[in-house]
Amino acid sequence: MAESFVFEQFLLDPDDRQLRRGSEAVELNGRYFDALALLVREQGKLVSKDRFLDEVWRGVPVTDEALTQCVRTLRRQLGDDASKPRFIETVPKHGYRFIAPVDCIDGDAPRASPIQAAAQVWQRTLLLAIAGTIGGGIAGFIGGLLYGFIGASQPLQPGMGAASVVLVLLCITILVALLGGAGVATGLALTRRNGAWVIVGGAGGGLFIGATVKLLGLDAFSLLVGQSPGEITGAVEGLLIGAGTGLGAWFSRRTASVRLRGLQAALCGGLAGLAVSLVGGRLMLGSLDLLARKVPGSRLRLDHISQLFGEASFGPVTRTFTSVLEGALFAAGVVSAMALAERDWKRVT
Repeated sequence: MAESFVFEQFLLDPDDRQLRRGSEAVELNGRYFDALALLVREQGKLVSKDRFLDEVWRGVPVTDEALTQCVRTLRRQLGDDASKPRFIETVPKHGYRFIAPVDCIDGDAPRASPIQAAAQVWQRTLLLAIAGTIGGGIAGFIGGLLYGFIGASQPLQPGMGAASVVLVLLCITILVALLGGAGVATGLALTRRNGAWVIVGGAGGGLFIGATVKLLGLDAFSLLVGQSPGEITGAVEGLLIGAGTGLGAWFSRRTASVRLRGLQAALCGGLAGLAVSLVGGRLMLGSLDLLARKVPGSRLRLDHISQLFGEASFGPVTRTFTSVLEGALFAAGVVSAMALAERDWKRVT
């Protein structure tokens, strides 16, 4: 089955030997078209100079300047910039690498391929957004279990059973993580084809969900208990965690192993969690502690978790550690789930 390739607004059809920007044909001579097709097929991998000479020029003696001119022309036709590449990255003294995300589609019907390509791109975007949402929920499940069991292992308030503590914390963390995952993953999925803009996409999704959840949460508390603690997690925290997750997705984009991509994303998410703590923000556990202390009649107490860090109450050390943990879990869950979905999509298509 012939394949066509979509990257940003371009469609490359090797079988029909056409490169199109939307509905407009982009002119390339035969050698340059073959060079681009080779790069795109090997997306994310280094293509050596020797391989260009073997597969594009097919043994015809040429100078290095011919390959340089070829790549220069491809960049010009794609609207790329060698100093800030979106498509073709130079690996000095070795070759070139195609760095833009590439979608593969069935190229057997070239005339219908632009519509087909657009449909498949949106299907893939939706799939990745759903996968990232689920990944966020899984991260919330893990965090909720961890916090729940730590809380349940300590003396409880009258009328509170260990199962109740675990269940309540589990439900709250899963719900918040699902909402956060939906916003951040949608932002990542929409911008994944535009290089470092994926960081902006994650930040925007996190900002929107954080602001919305905080607004609704504050209104709900004001309505139910007559007061609302304004310092709970919100737009700033969502922006930072979303940006950290986007950074993890961008940083790990060339890594083949899903597990390693998750670890790289966890590192970026942990740094985002640290940034949240440094600016005085609160994530999940910090917000729960604030609500437990400010809502009248609350029987939830999290001070014993702080004792693990040598603090009598939920202090800066506890807030920093839990923020780093939550940021790392969330970013790893979202990025890993999206990477798994992307891998399965490529296998199916």
